Amino acid sequence: MSDFQVLFKEQCIVPDVINIAPNELLTIKYPGGKTVEPGKELTPTQVKDQPTVTWAAKDQDYYLLAMVDPDAPSREEPKFREWHHWLVGNILGSNVGKGEVLSDYIGSGPPKGTGLHRYVFLVYKQPEKLDFSKVNKLPNNSGEKRGKFSIAKFATQYKLGIPVAGNFYVAKYDDYVPKLYAKLKG
Repeated sequence: MSDFQVLFKEQCIVPDVINIAPNELLTIKYPGGKTVEPGKELTPTQVKDQPTVTWAAKDQDYYLLAMVDPDAPSREEPKFREWHHWLVGNILGSNVGKGEVLSDYIGSGPPKGTGLHRYVFLVYKQPEKLDFSKVNKLPNNSGEKRGKFSIAKFATQYKLGIPVAGNFYVAKYDDYVPKLYAKLKG
């Protein structure tokens, strides 16, 4: 078991989000040069813009990328588990930009006083190009319909199996969060 797979268990991503840790580490780079290191802390300010995500994709295969927060509104009381921040399907190879955006990217916004939240990125290999026409497409200026999502249930529904790659960071409130909330009310 690799170090990052151990962290997935130590940080209870297994079993809070998924049952089995992915085998491959996902590379996530934010504008400004911040790279996600498994389990390390980043600030909402550092992760406000959509990152570049790469993995050992096969050019002819389709993938789904998800980013979820299982700690909404807090790790002690996760009544909105999971809040999904980003969901892109039908990614051919690793070209996320040409995938089908199901939920636009929203950066981290942990409420004040709720401590560290885990932000989990997972990539699933799709069995083929999928029909996501029944999925509500969510913009990045609204928080509606993002809570109480389950990437594990979504993966089961679309027969995605276990994630092939993953990574995560932790974040707590900073002074960018009110700006994010104002954008989500817009």
